[in-house]
Amino acid sequence: MHFASKGLNGPVLHGVLPPATRIGIMPICVAAMLLVSCSSSSDGGGSAEAGGGTGGTTNSGGAGGATSSLGGAVGSGGALAGGAAQMGGRSAGGSPSMGGSVVTGGSIGLGGVSTGGSATFGGAQNSGGAVSSGGAVSDGGMTSSGGSSQASGGSSSGGASSGGASSGGASAGGSSTVGPCDIYEDADTPCVAAHSTVRALYGAYDGPLYQLRRADQQTKDVPVLEPGGFADISVQDDFCSGTSCTISLIYDQSPKGNDLGKSPPVYWLENGGTESNAAQGQITVSGHVVHGIYVTGYSTNVAYRNNATNGIAMNDEAEAMYMVVDGQRFSDQCCFDYGNAETTGNDDGNGTMEAVYFGNDITWGGQGEGNGPWVAADLENGVYKCDQGGWQSQDLQVPEAKSIIADFATVMLKGPSGNSFAIKGGSAQSGTLTTMWDGNRPSPNYSPKSLQGAIILGTGGDGSNGGTGTFFEGAMTIGNPPDSVDDAIQANIVAAGYGQ
Repeated sequence: MHFASKGLNGPVLHGVLPPATRIGIMPICVAAMLLVSCSSSSDGGGSAEAGGGTGGTTNSGGAGGATSSLGGAVGSGGALAGGAAQMGGRSAGGSPSMGGSVVTGGSIGLGGVSTGGSATFGGAQNSGGAVSSGGAVSDGGMTSSGGSSQASGGSSSGGASSGGASSGGASAGGSSTVGPCDIYEDADTPCVAAHSTVRALYGAYDGPLYQLRRADQQTKDVPVLEPGGFADISVQDDFCSGTSCTISLIYDQSPKGNDLGKSPPVYWLENGGTESNAAQGQITVSGHVVHGIYVTGYSTNVAYRNNATNGIAMNDEAEAMYMVVDGQRFSDQCCFDYGNAETTGNDDGNGTMEAVYFGNDITWGGQGEGNGPWVAADLENGVYKCDQGGWQSQDLQVPEAKSIIADFATVMLKGPSGNSFAIKGGSAQSGTLTTMWDGNRPSPNYSPKSLQGAIILGTGGDGSNGGTGTFFEGAMTIGNPPDSVDDAIQANIVAAGYGQ
């Protein structure tokens, strides 16, 4: 979407109609004390704490003050601590494990139990025969370390499954690792882009995750430790020792070959994007040190883009996308995006892009519940939390858009053909996703879509470079999967062990 620079009296729009003109297409909703609100056809899709965070300021160290994490609250009995992985299998880190699958209060099993698995409360034996070793919950509702099982990081056998392929680390037969793109593939909505600097997104993927560029311009690929596994960070440590490195390519793990390099020159990046510092964005995932794509708005111009893609949704074709990000790094500017954008690098009008956004912008999409950060849909000329919004929509109230108070966040955008879209979000460490909006697209000219099929990361469709965030993994599909698949993707992400 369009870039808005910061001025003394708020953002200043560049390259589109002046504010006085654009006010003419502002939504007409219920007015109360000069504020407007947006009502959703969504039923909320899950539990979230009202009130949100009271922190969440631009580039703050974290959004504090919330009573609990969105999607992080657990049911009676809490998240089970110290839960064992599946019998005879391998944990996310690849080490042997024993026991049965861990479930969290009856929701999707972190070790591979699909929806409908038996609930355990405080250590009761589950259907897999294993007994949990506790039931303690860490502050804020997050599962404690060691409580998650494998996901796209090793194989398992004998994992319990109820009604189909599981999402936490074992297939229906319990014989192979499962990644998010395997889940999408089974739903006939395959990945057409799969990017991660953390792990394989297919159980069988054994290629490189990303390419390093050293200060002397030499390059080196960082592979996975094993098929379906995590990044082999020793390659980066050795190659970059005593010097500096950037991430020059993020390889597409899908068969489509949609790799992401730094953005070429586009409207707001006249000299193109820059590559992320490979030493930044360091975290641990299931005991593995990994790095993300570290974007800081208005300063580094980190931006990745592919304008010549293969298989990405075009025009009004259906698609879906998600990304896992650092829940503590965000800004109120546009645009920390991942998704479908214009191949021209310009703002080509409403509906010419469809990308998932993370941040606490209100100027382009209104005020969500609390202080953010929020998930939104960048559909061009607006970072939408509902079917209302656009430039200078800061008076719009969108209570369905819950603040995501989490160390790591999963954010998801679903873009079916026709006049609807859905956005979901939650903690990437525990719980399920909350549906923030599932209803009509904005108007005018957002339906039918006019997608062009470029892929962007860390920037807007026209190169808008105000967004801040850290990207760890994401995927795009062709076709719109059912909600049950969204749940399975979230369970797989939780099982991967972000922050553990």
